[in-house]
Amino acid sequence: MHDAVTPAKPAALPALWLVLLAAAGAFALTMGVRQTMGLYLSPLNTATQLGLGSISLAFAFGQLWWGLTQPFAGAVADRIGAGRTVLLGVALVALGTIITPLMTSTVGLILAVGVLAAGGAGMAGPSVLMGAVTRLVPPERRGLATGVVNAGGSFGQFAMAPIAVGLTAAVGWAASMQWLGVIVLLALPAAWVLRGNARALAAQAGGAAGAAALSAREAIAQALATPSYRYLSAGFFVCGFHVAFLATHLPGVIAACGLPQEVGGWALAMIGLFNIVGSLLMGWAVGRWRMKSLLAWVYATRAAAVLLFLLLPKTTAVVLVFSAVMGVSFLSTVPPTAGLVAKMFGPANMAMLFGIVMLAHQVGGFLGAFLGGYVFQATGSYDWVWYVDIVLAVGAALVNLPIREAPPRLRAAQTA
Repeated sequence: MHDAVTPAKPAALPALWLVLLAAAGAFALTMGVRQTMGLYLSPLNTATQLGLGSISLAFAFGQLWWGLTQPFAGAVADRIGAGRTVLLGVALVALGTIITPLMTSTVGLILAVGVLAAGGAGMAGPSVLMGAVTRLVPPERRGLATGVVNAGGSFGQFAMAPIAVGLTAAVGWAASMQWLGVIVLLALPAAWVLRGNARALAAQAGGAAGAAALSAREAIAQALATPSYRYLSAGFFVCGFHVAFLATHLPGVIAACGLPQEVGGWALAMIGLFNIVGSLLMGWAVGRWRMKSLLAWVYATRAAAVLLFLLLPKTTAVVLVFSAVMGVSFLSTVPPTAGLVAKMFGPANMAMLFGIVMLAHQVGGFLGAFLGGYVFQATGSYDWVWYVDIVLAVGAALVNLPIREAPPRLRAAQTA
């Protein structure tokens, strides 16, 4: 693949619709496969007899590794090109997913699910995709564009969950998972569309607010020294806890309520469907309201929805309505979070800096996935995880309020 950057002139950039189709499609396939893995938790446990705690550890490691790869993948994409990074990532997702049913030990599952599939999804994940979109889309359209890309990930979950359920019924869980690994290869053409790197383009254009002059180390140091960036990362940590717990354990929560197994698949599909709505609405809202306020509202909504779910009877209708509400807020935090990173630090190091925020997200995801299985195995109930989730969501709503959206250098000039 030729990933070189051509001179920065409008005719050299792909059409907006093609950029959005490539990024949203790649996200749909990688996220769709990852977010349906919870459906295979019980069959894996039955087949391997490893115990829910051990299997949850493998899935939790995947959450953490997905986050760990993103700052590095973002830094690579910023410098040598998003296309090559996406190409390798998609190949690793396919490989890890295909070999997972062959693993019979905890170490094997960690390798397949946690290192290969999750690492590949991180390389072809939101930090690289959002960075590429930020580079290729005009500033005035970035909010809506990131919302569309985020909606792609949601559509992937909506589409993949029923496909996984149907394939499992037709060919068994192992072949079903392997077919998902083959399907994800449909994301490979996106690598060509998203080729190029942000730093070279920014240098040709003269940079933005001096961002192009910063090395990776300088950009990271500036970001970590910015309180608003730390607040943003803390809130995204909570988002990761919430999202990973639901994606991994919601089918188990539903089964523990005595509802049919297929309701778990419907619930995941509802989350994906309504997250499309939430992502598009958030992409539209980013250009009209303060992004920090939108984030605070999303986290507060999650806390209220979980509390109501705990109080209401667990019927199929309640589960599906709860899943719809969770879907609206599920990944709608991504457009304003990515938008704040781009607004504060510019596009030159966007993928890397957003990748660091995603790392915080996935540390939370590790805890959400692992504690879900550990607490259920210890107590026979998920209630304590829900209680922690409510407290964390309230904290995330509050920690976003003091964020200042102006770039650090502009704030320094204003206060000098």
